Amino acid sequence: MSSPKKKRKKKRYSSNLSEGAWRYLKPLLPASIVGRPRTLSLRHIINAILYVLKTGCQWRQLPREFPCWTAVYYYFRKWTLNGTWKRIHDALRSRLREKNGRHPHPTAACLDSQSVKCTAVPGERGYDAGKKINGRKCHILVDTMGLLLTVVVTVASVQDRDGARQLLNQLPECCQCLRLIWVDGGYAGQLVQWVAEQFKFCLKVVLRPRESRKFVLLPRRWVVERTFGWLNHSRRLSKSYERLTRTDEAWVYVRMTHIMLNRLA
Repeated sequence: MSSPKKKRKKKRYSSNLSEGAWRYLKPLLPASIVGRPRTLSLRHIINAILYVLKTGCQWRQLPREFPCWTAVYYYFRKWTLNGTWKRIHDALRSRLREKNGRHPHPTAACLDSQSVKCTAVPGERGYDAGKKINGRKCHILVDTMGLLLTVVVTVASVQDRDGARQLLNQLPECCQCLRLIWVDGGYAGQLVQWVAEQFKFCLKVVLRPRESRKFVLLPRRWVVERTFGWLNHSRRLSKSYERLTRTDEAWVYVRMTHIMLNRLA
């Protein structure tokens, strides 16, 4: 007689949501209102998306423990287009700030950019002559805790000052209380005057000491650099694998959402 087949145990990946993180995330996920009842577990869908983010694998290379890659990609793409990722991210950021005794809307922030290379996937790209990188540039605005406020991804050939204008022109509602933004020397010049005329806050340039030749930890500026470090821990964000810059922005929100869920849990 043939031996009975053993049930395959589901693997536990380090990128999976914990029980505490899932309790925070579940109420924020959109409910299925029209159409057929949902048969897939949204928790398994989220875990599959986090696996792609962590490992940088292709959608088609998802392990069998997860739902079919087409279903996973469907939810990721749908929530990217309708703004679900950003809405969940903003709600968790406000909750985490309140947990740490902060006001939901910050009054100070840090602004910076980082250029990353593009892969062979077709899409917009440019050459950053300063960093000698052919790819895209990620402009982020973070609060004093290093939590993301907003992100804009452009081609790498866009100057920091021009990218900052795009980002500041579409600030979300959570930035209505901003009064001060720290930046590096690349944002000095006409941008400082333009911000003073257009907005209620000001840019404060933090310069590197002229006499120092080694690495110097600049006050306030290290916060945004640490956030870039958090993003680079995910292979999907180490390079740009996407055709559209909007998708790159969505991955940044997913990564920061995962970080905040782990802190809340």
